[in-house]
Amino acid sequence: MRVKHPGPGPRAIPGRDAGVISQSMVREYPLVIERAEGLNLWDVDGNRYLDFSAGIAVMNLGWNHPRVAEAIRRQAGVLTHGAFLDFCSEIPVRFAEKILTFLPRSLNRVYFSNSGAETVEAALKLARYHTRRKYFVSFYGGFHGRTYGAVSLTAAKVIQRKHFGPFLPVIHSPYPNPYRPFGGGGRTCDVNVLDNLEREIFRTEAAPEEVAAIIVEPIQGEGGYVVPPLSFLKRIRELCDEHGILLVADEVQSGCFRTGRFLACEHFGVVPDIVCLSKAIGGGLPLGVTVASDEIMSWPPGSHASTFGGNNLACAAGMAVLEVMEEMDIGRHVTEMGSYLLDGLNALKDRHEIIGDVRGIGLMVGMELVKDRETKEPAMEERNRILNRAFEAGLALLPAGESVIRFCPPLTIGKEDIDTGLGILDRSMEGVRAP
Repeated sequence: MRVKHPGPGPRAIPGRDAGVISQSMVREYPLVIERAEGLNLWDVDGNRYLDFSAGIAVMNLGWNHPRVAEAIRRQAGVLTHGAFLDFCSEIPVRFAEKILTFLPRSLNRVYFSNSGAETVEAALKLARYHTRRKYFVSFYGGFHGRTYGAVSLTAAKVIQRKHFGPFLPVIHSPYPNPYRPFGGGGRTCDVNVLDNLEREIFRTEAAPEEVAAIIVEPIQGEGGYVVPPLSFLKRIRELCDEHGILLVADEVQSGCFRTGRFLACEHFGVVPDIVCLSKAIGGGLPLGVTVASDEIMSWPPGSHASTFGGNNLACAAGMAVLEVMEEMDIGRHVTEMGSYLLDGLNALKDRHEIIGDVRGIGLMVGMELVKDRETKEPAMEERNRILNRAFEAGLALLPAGESVIRFCPPLTIGKEDIDTGLGILDRSMEGVRAP
């Protein structure tokens, strides 16, 4: 048994009791991390946890990977900031060239920022600059960040928008969720979504010739790890091409081999016009990457920039991340482990009536809990109780959507760790039933 929880329980969250940390920060349970390594977290009381969250899909190579840590130490002793905004340095350029080797050839121009939200902000400004159009389309359940442009696109939880408007002119469309289909059966829900977009949105809210971009998560993250039908992105691509609309893929959570491919879009046979990357690309350091073609990324000097974007320290970490992933052939491993995880979760579904759906690609997997499999009423309280039980037993998990448990462990995970985690989850679900 790799996971132990020997202590009297974790301490209170530092700062919350003292009233010094913003109350807007969400904590799922009182885990106070002191150190981490590989797939393990240790709290301040010495308790060890198996991590199935990877810091919200950030630590794709595991915590404190030696190659990444060494790259950071080495670069910190030479040049950290570098003022890439005003001066040149070699590492950001080399890193940009490396990223492009993982992407379709048409995506050949890179802009650096510091976070996922910033990559989205850059994509919005770039789309408007290139098209000279003002509207955007995004999807219900989508999460793109909390800065103003990004939260304008976001339609996941009302608390993320309440009292912050007015927002950018964004029109939200249903997202094709096969488990909770819009307008019909699961297999055809993408057709119904596209029909609604063309027949309702483009006729009543914004003419397509005024829409700058459609922004989509190939697999919805915070919305519940929702995998759309395979034809959905292709249909969106065709619609964009028909009307001169740019397709922006938010791959902040799904990118960097999380699904077994560098971009989740690859599973759907689609090349977007703009790609947003962050989270795992920086190996734990703040880094965002917006990628487009030379033709689209044609804004002039001074039109958009970032003081810390492309800093040498984060780019050195990112270079190490990409090199290790390439050497490990990480995509093959993720595909194999993802199938193993899905099989294990489906076995749990046979044992626990509260599990309504299991879905995912690679190691981006969601398990949706329901009070009743016929009505599909979300089991939110039960989900939270299971998360806390698992935490107390030494397994770190995170929620998504209304009643989904997400599985986004470090991509280096093996079958033994998956078995351990699923065993803890199985025990944590015993006796938890919807009324």
